[in-house]
Amino acid sequence: MAFRHLPNVLYETARISIPTLIDAHRGRSSHETFDARLFDWSGRILRCADAKLDIVGVPIPPPSEYFVIMSNHQSLYDIPIIYQTLKRRIRMVAKSELFNVPIWSQAMRESGMVELNRKDRRAALESLKNAGAQVRQGFNLWIAPEGTRSRTGVLGPFKSGGFHLAMEAGVRILPITIVNSGKILPAKGYVMTPGLTVTVVIHEPIDPKEYGRKRKEDLLHKVREVIASGLPQELRGDSGEVAKD
Repeated sequence: MAFRHLPNVLYETARISIPTLIDAHRGRSSHETFDARLFDWSGRILRCADAKLDIVGVPIPPPSEYFVIMSNHQSLYDIPIIYQTLKRRIRMVAKSELFNVPIWSQAMRESGMVELNRKDRRAALESLKNAGAQVRQGFNLWIAPEGTRSRTGVLGPFKSGGFHLAMEAGVRILPITIVNSGKILPAKGYVMTPGLTVTVVIHEPIDPKEYGRKRKEDLLHKVREVIASGLPQELRGDSGEVAKD
């Protein structure tokens, strides 16, 4: 195990955050620039950990279709894994606590990341409404429906916010299962294990329109069932768990 890689992660994050703020100050911001920086950052982060990706499942949909991307969440490494797997314009929906970090938080806002305040339902719904508009403008949005990283790797209950978002945006949900990222850097952990292979399972997209708002809970259970199917049996959790706001 190696602690020495973590300073590299912090350096690479600062390496894209500071130029983003400079560009914003000078009025030279562009999403094409943000996309390039995020893709470069995610690749460097994975190389710092010497992590390999084994992408399996159905073919990755073409970039001409935009999605609300949902995956299980075991590690901070899930974010660069998603970028390197899908290779398209992606922004993430993140809890408001992450927007309190100096420099990084400002860069996140400038690049179009979505802040979700789970303590204020009205504000959260407004953020999801605005995020829906982003998707319709050509963004893919990633959200972890568990709401936080799993400390054990076991899939937790899903929150309903991402499903509101998909319905608001009128796009399909792309379910993804990430296997083994928690072994690189576990939730709340500080010691990294380099040289591991992460399996990324791409599932068939799911259309919320087939469920409608009255069957949102059925949609939630379906997406959770699909994501769970890519995990080892002992990590699938309780399939009967219901949505939590």
